[in-house]
Amino acid sequence: MADILVIIPTYNERENITALCRELLATSQEIEILVVDDNSPDDTAKVVADLAATNERVHLVVREGKGGRGGAVLAGMAWGLARPYRLFFEMDADFSHRPCEVPLFLEAIRRADVVVGSRYLPSSRIVNWPRLRRFFSGWANRYARFFLGIPITDYTNGYRCYRREAAAAINPDAINARGYIVLSEIAVQLHSKDFKFAEVPTVFVNRRRGESNLSRREITSAFWGVLSLWWRYRRPLSP
Repeated sequence: MADILVIIPTYNERENITALCRELLATSQEIEILVVDDNSPDDTAKVVADLAATNERVHLVVREGKGGRGGAVLAGMAWGLARPYRLFFEMDADFSHRPCEVPLFLEAIRRADVVVGSRYLPSSRIVNWPRLRRFFSGWANRYARFFLGIPITDYTNGYRCYRREAAAAINPDAINARGYIVLSEIAVQLHSKDFKFAEVPTVFVNRRRGESNLSRREITSAFWGVLSLWWRYRRPLSP
């Protein structure tokens, strides 16, 4: 069995998933892939099942209904922790997270417990986001850092690598958030347990349709979600 498990949550990703899996597997012989599919109506699971039938490094878990990205990643970690993987990745299925950056994570994880692909390092880039979206995302991450105090610049990018010890320390039963705030809550949990974080630059390419328009609900959710995490975990405010 390989040392590295890449967890990919999917919902209607049949057009991307085969190419993504092949590109990931080509980056390292130590990689295996677990696709956690939320019963996609476009038969993403069938595409992955066909791929897994011909490649023992590809695995599939199908969940009933659309349970959300965070829950899919946690389910994938539970699956992986029942097996002897050493490192766990999470990434999106639409090529917004580039497989060619995996070696950067593998280098950084040597000196850390969790590595985050940050969109806000000097050498990072964001492609296909309008200015308002970039402003809101940057503001939301600075706001999260002020309240939560974790030494990272990107709380909501789902391109991450965890050591096994860190993955095992996540308490999924304590996570009641939904959406991308789950990523912040995982980081808060691990930071409170003194796991060490590192970041690597990334080129984030927004490939999803209809995500550029900010809603009042999205802004409100980000605002209250961070405050809720601060209150529940009682981290000191950053200076």
